[in-house]
Amino acid sequence: MKNVTDIFGTMVFNDSVMKARLPGEAYRQVQLSIKLGKGLDRSTADVVANAMKDWAIEKGATHFTHWFQPMTGITAEKHDSFIAPADGGRIIMEFSGKELIKGEPDASSFPTGGLRATFEARGYTAWDPTSYAFIKDDTLCIPTAFCSYGGEALDKKTPLLRSMEAINRQGMRVLRLFGNGDAGFVKTTCGPEQEYFLIDEDVFLRRPDLVYTGRTLFGAKPPKGQELGDHYYGMIKPRVAAFMAELDEELWKLGILAKTEHNEVAPAQHELAPVFMTTNIAADHNQITMELMQKIAKKHGMVCLLHEKPFAGVNGSGKHNNWSMTTGTGANLLEPGETPYENAQFLLMLCAVIQAVDDYQDMLRLSITSASNDLRLGADEAPPAVISVYVGEELEEILNAIERGEPYGGKEKELIKVGVHALPKLPKDTTDRNRTSPFAFTGNKFEFRMPGSSSSISGANVVINTAVAESLRQYANELELSDNFENDLHELIRRVIRKHKRIIFNGNGYGEEWLKEAERRGLLNLRTTPDCAHAYLEQKNVELFIRHSVYSEIELAARYKMKLDNYCKVLRIEAETMLHMLRRDILPAVSAYSAELANAAISKQELGIECSFEKDGAAHISRLISSCCDVARELDAAIADVSALPENYTRAVAGRDRLIPTMTRLRSLVDELEVHTSAEYWPMPTYGEILFSVN
Repeated sequence: MKNVTDIFGTMVFNDSVMKARLPGEAYRQVQLSIKLGKGLDRSTADVVANAMKDWAIEKGATHFTHWFQPMTGITAEKHDSFIAPADGGRIIMEFSGKELIKGEPDASSFPTGGLRATFEARGYTAWDPTSYAFIKDDTLCIPTAFCSYGGEALDKKTPLLRSMEAINRQGMRVLRLFGNGDAGFVKTTCGPEQEYFLIDEDVFLRRPDLVYTGRTLFGAKPPKGQELGDHYYGMIKPRVAAFMAELDEELWKLGILAKTEHNEVAPAQHELAPVFMTTNIAADHNQITMELMQKIAKKHGMVCLLHEKPFAGVNGSGKHNNWSMTTGTGANLLEPGETPYENAQFLLMLCAVIQAVDDYQDMLRLSITSASNDLRLGADEAPPAVISVYVGEELEEILNAIERGEPYGGKEKELIKVGVHALPKLPKDTTDRNRTSPFAFTGNKFEFRMPGSSSSISGANVVINTAVAESLRQYANELELSDNFENDLHELIRRVIRKHKRIIFNGNGYGEEWLKEAERRGLLNLRTTPDCAHAYLEQKNVELFIRHSVYSEIELAARYKMKLDNYCKVLRIEAETMLHMLRRDILPAVSAYSAELANAAISKQELGIECSFEKDGAAHISRLISSCCDVARELDAAIADVSALPENYTRAVAGRDRLIPTMTRLRSLVDELEVHTSAEYWPMPTYGEILFSVN
């Protein structure tokens, strides 16, 4: 690997490159556009585009693309070359300000929820100057927003940028009340921890379910899984280490601060964590990271699985969304300080988050829901579907004292006693960590543990940003009218704690007692995508997003349709893949094995040899085959019935209630068949072969 400081950011048209290549006035205009959102005039855009083109060509680029994030959840790009015809059959290399600022990809073939019909194809991509352009595969990639001809957001980026403007507006109102007029702006930061599986490409290609759906639809439990905990933080295998080294290098070239990597709990599972970045840039970086993971894994003869639950019985993969608020001067607004009880600004910001999570539980749950993530939540270290906030013992005591109107004596900084004299004494953090908590305070940030590994982080952060902006708006409206700021602030904090303390829970989120307690508290338990999809249409949520100019009513309605449409399609693909594998691969193989056992039993009987293994085995397999055929016919009928339903919500509910239980029964039968079938006959790699395929 090359020296990190030499390669870091070399493929990014970042601030230092702009400063070196742009005339002073053009550079100043770009900085105003980045920091204050001011548009560039055409002449300045032409100057920037020409400098960007020259830099990219020097780096080997031949094409440019407006890189955007449609509602598919992945990125999209349409490549155009820099070449333009010149006299004498020659070419010149051109790139204009118009091409930099605006593109026109097709807008009807992407999911739109009805915002675009097939004959309404025009859409626009608009340059996001706050996220630097970069070079990938000899192509200059320009991060852009994507909208329809009518101006509706068709992507993940546009609402995220709008939500960041909302929290900036309301956050600055509150900071001014504390006399902090020099903050400049309030922004949110994010550090998404990305979990993933690496398996051998050969075993992947021999599993149609992995190829078509990203997860295993069949698979008996292997003798060894994650029970011994020997993979977690264990020695990284050479093949994986080589993959990680190349991934780091490619990410660093793109200015992505890949920081931490390690083995996760399940066999073949790993994690990569970056350094915190401004949220919209973190979202862009995470999309690039997922793409590079999959591309680089193939170079090493592996496949990177980003599905939330590719294997039953072991941990699924999440994307822990570490979220915080900072000012333009670099102050973290969620930093408690040495005496959090006396830090009124911190306490108000903490209350804003607690209130936001309580008021908009349904939207937070909806922001991370999918058919795949529904499979992951509630087990194997994934948080439950019930949303709660973990604040830790000390902060909970502080909040309780404020609510009661009692003084808080505070605690001396406790030291962790390791028990070995030669080792240093470690100061205890303000909070422990709770791996079952959906929304946990971890010192100076909140860790939202519910997002799934394959999802864009934009959706979750749109909701967090907007909900917290609403809390801050309410506080500013009240405190700006105050005659006695200190007293009114204290009473406001007390009132918020009293009203929203039901959302605070520091215990075991997996226990049945918690689910009963959560119900008593009035918290929502939205277990599946159809349970929470209607949150897009709830009046309080519509009013929230319209008030802060994040979504329009038509944009919310479109996302409701897209969410349910995707859910229905995923279930249908999985059901049809199960039948495809059963009839083309599994039944012919086990039938042949059953016939061999039966023939062996007959031969042994004729010779008077004991044949109970062959006889009983053939009979048992035959019964399982018959049951599989019966359930397969039920699944056929269920697919037809569900597909015939006219409306997405009805179809989604029917898919959940009919397809999933039938698929679960079929899987149980097939997994038993696997256990009783000779390895010589079983037609696909088993769990043991997949999970331990990389060595």
